[in-house]
Amino acid sequence: MAKTPDQTIYVLNGPNLNLLGTREPETYGYATLADVEKLCTEAAVQFGLIAHCRQSNHEGVLVDLIHEARTRQAVGIIINAGAYSHTSIALHDALMAVKIPTVEVHISNIYTRESFRHHSFTAKAAFASLCGFGIEGYRLAIAGLAAKIGAKTIGDKAQA
Repeated sequence: MAKTPDQTIYVLNGPNLNLLGTREPETYGYATLADVEKLCTEAAVQFGLIAHCRQSNHEGVLVDLIHEARTRQAVGIIINAGAYSHTSIALHDALMAVKIPTVEVHISNIYTRESFRHHSFTAKAAFASLCGFGIEGYRLAIAGLAAKIGAKTIGDKAQA
């Protein structure tokens, strides 16, 4: 049976996140992007959701994916825009335009790092922002998004 669009969330990862596991492991840990995607898929399933995971090093591609989320009637977006969080008005504007509940995630605590990382354009377009939890931040973001949109855990649905 095909899943309906109202069950889909987009998990978008920006530049250099394809290098997780090897890029600055002292900051980002040893988990890979495949580990992140597996975590997100498993976390989403607990709420009856489907995680559509995508990564791009290109700002315009990320904007297109945000637009695609709207076209495909996704119920939420989890975004780790990486360095674009701190520079991209285009990502901010795309998130504002599509009006899809969004959670921003950062693996590291951006507020303990360089001062240029302390400002986030994407956070201003999200209803919540998480940083510093490592890849577990994605699981927390999905749980928070699920609560925001009223998705219940599979066990809760069976009892309802």
